[in-house]
Amino acid sequence: MPPVKKNSWPQSADDSTIADARCGLSVADLKQSFLNNLFCGMGRVPMAASRNDLYTALALTVRDRVFKQSVRTMENYAAQDARVVAYLSAEFLPGPHLANNLLSLGIGEPTRQAMSELGLNLDELIEQEEEPGLGNGGLGRLASCYLDSLASVEVPAVGYGIRYEFGIFDQTIKDGWQVESTDKWLRFGNPWEIARPEIAYDVKFGGRTETTTDAQGGYRVRWIPGTVVKGVAFDTPILGYHVGTCIHLRLWKAEAVESFDFAAFNQGDYYQAVESKMQSENITKVLYPNDEVIQGKNLRLQQQFFFVTCSLQDMIRVHLLLKRPLAKFHEKWAVQLNDTHPAIAVAELMRLLVDEHTMDWDTAWRVTQNTFAYTNHTLLPEALEKWPVGLFGHLLPRHLEIIYEINRRFLDEVRAKFPGDDARLVRMSLIDESGDRYVRMANLATVGSHHVNGVARLHSELLVRTVMHDFAELWPNKFCNVTNGVTPRRFVAVSNPPLAQLITEGIGDGWLRDLDQLRKLEPLADNPAFQKKWRAMKLTAKRGLATLIEQRTGIKVNAESLFDIQVKRLHEYKRQHLNVLHILTLYLRLKRDPKAEVPPRTFIFGAKAAPGYALAKLIIKLINSVAAVVNNDPVVRDRLKVVFFPDYNVKNAQHIFPAADLSEQISTAGKEASGTGNMKFALNGALTIGTLDGANVEIREEVGAENFFLFGLDASQVEELKSHGYQPHAYYEQNPTLRAVLDFIASGALAGGDPSLFRPLVDNLLDHDPFLVLADYQAYVECQEKVSSLWRDPQAWTRKSILNAARMGKFSSDRSIRDYCAQVWNIKPASARSESR
Repeated sequence: MPPVKKNSWPQSADDSTIADARCGLSVADLKQSFLNNLFCGMGRVPMAASRNDLYTALALTVRDRVFKQSVRTMENYAAQDARVVAYLSAEFLPGPHLANNLLSLGIGEPTRQAMSELGLNLDELIEQEEEPGLGNGGLGRLASCYLDSLASVEVPAVGYGIRYEFGIFDQTIKDGWQVESTDKWLRFGNPWEIARPEIAYDVKFGGRTETTTDAQGGYRVRWIPGTVVKGVAFDTPILGYHVGTCIHLRLWKAEAVESFDFAAFNQGDYYQAVESKMQSENITKVLYPNDEVIQGKNLRLQQQFFFVTCSLQDMIRVHLLLKRPLAKFHEKWAVQLNDTHPAIAVAELMRLLVDEHTMDWDTAWRVTQNTFAYTNHTLLPEALEKWPVGLFGHLLPRHLEIIYEINRRFLDEVRAKFPGDDARLVRMSLIDESGDRYVRMANLATVGSHHVNGVARLHSELLVRTVMHDFAELWPNKFCNVTNGVTPRRFVAVSNPPLAQLITEGIGDGWLRDLDQLRKLEPLADNPAFQKKWRAMKLTAKRGLATLIEQRTGIKVNAESLFDIQVKRLHEYKRQHLNVLHILTLYLRLKRDPKAEVPPRTFIFGAKAAPGYALAKLIIKLINSVAAVVNNDPVVRDRLKVVFFPDYNVKNAQHIFPAADLSEQISTAGKEASGTGNMKFALNGALTIGTLDGANVEIREEVGAENFFLFGLDASQVEELKSHGYQPHAYYEQNPTLRAVLDFIASGALAGGDPSLFRPLVDNLLDHDPFLVLADYQAYVECQEKVSSLWRDPQAWTRKSILNAARMGKFSSDRSIRDYCAQVWNIKPASARSESR
């Protein structure tokens, strides 16, 4: 084969021959590219093409233009020799890509016209896209908002995660119960990703270690694994908004090193011939296997180590390819650990540097500590990951040795700072030895990182006062706050085009890159003409959701009623059951007095419960049972409606957030780290009813206390009540309205006369009530009366709705990323670097 003459290649991604051939942005170019992809790329003709074929052809058409930006970005970053952020997360919830990429490229209208000229409806093609099943809830959606902002703010970055073949689960509701089915999000392929089979790394598990000495007499450890699998890269481009910057989400798929045992096949053992392939691929089969059994725990730890080692090996490969010394690895890579799932990275980077690249321990530890930063997402001690030492050592024997050595040196440092304080050593140790021995991953992440951040101001304050108190006393400068944010591109421009258009008509289009510009809306909040347009925009969104609700559930709702919405993961601390108690309070009031002043209200829930979380699944059943009674009662059905919207995900959320009048953010104070749904609702003009929990505190400060429905105990009052011995049964005895509601649930009236169905939930509230539902009930009901009162005044409600949206500038994920750059990563965005030059 003759040598390739690279000097005859295009010199950059901007070469006109490339641009003209595949990347033009005119209507004619888009039509031609679409037809080329349909005919030549997919071998389809229009008469035989399915809607998915047509969607795929359009996705490939847009992808060509996205990857042109990707190549240009890589060229620019290589020329700048920039420090790169590597965002490690076990979850990403990007949502559908097509509409977002059309927005970022600025070709939405030309594409719509091109499809229309071909007799196609762009909205139908957008709706065809399958949601990537790469995450569960807020953690994964936050990671995806941050990738969007890293690209839009022009920070050199790459996201690293797992290419799950199956997502967490698809949810259907049968007889009121959640039913889980396999989320086969890849069944039609994924046109946005590109496989990189040449980028693959060996991943070791099990086996044993051996000690040796090197040629210089130094102590060395060799890990002899029991099994080896291969991690293969798949890249998805993440395009910045109108900046020409495109970063990558690199996901790892597990494969067998040898996928077929030919010798076993020839001997007739057909199962053994492919056994290695099946076992290896199990690692990336499904998001979050059930870890209540030991096999599930083993697989989950395998998943975490698998994607971490592939990612670190990938960074080291690139680092060495650019001829950089590994002793300066931390100067070129800022690695962010999104929660504790990737915390094993601390031990793995040490292993790679010390064992594979023969770096001395002290230098390797300096590099490691200066490479990692850790984001904590929870104050719940039970949610801080711990792994049984036996399981950990069986799966990762060398890493357990390294953790023991890190722990020995770390505890020596603690002893020197706090002599004689053995209790502190027990609390801070990387190994929990209070009973069965566990590896504490949050402690490992904290010790191995240069910064630890919380995700809302209250959360960060509680973090250093509670679960990380000892570490904050040792290293007070290590802890900081970066309040979460959301991208306005997806959650306004893509989700709510009428709102985006109305805002742009009022203040121009700069707000999508600088969300603080929304403040310019404030003078319009009292403008009658603008208020009228705002109400019309909201009603359009509500009618759209009402249509979708009827299609998905068969329930007809009044779009002019107050849409009271709570959508989020189902957990007791998020208190969906407090919402239900209020619904039943209104229901029983109307049953007693059908003429009672209760404005028409539609209560909408969306939530998935973990398959093994029995009480959460019972709450879903309760919501649907309440819906069945309320919606079919002629006395109230024109006043109250209850809807459980199934299979809540990003795609469905894009229909829900724009339609909300009231946002339910009612978690027990001190339990929610931040929340981001609260931000998305307010950005779309919903008013919030909530506690002083998570980012609610900062949202209330920004929008104004008078524009926020506050109720309930604050975090210090929660702690005080619990410390004095909380007695939930006393609230039941003292409050006749609450007693009537709980007795109604316990009576079996919601369960076809079966009093036992919801007895576990009622008993839990009366005997334990760990999240103080009964303590906050009366304040919540009274606050809801204020909601109803304001709703009767459309002008006053609309004014507050406009002001909520106008004052949400702080909660852009662009601001969050700039905070990380300044406080944690010590990086200037590319645009800032070019401006400084």
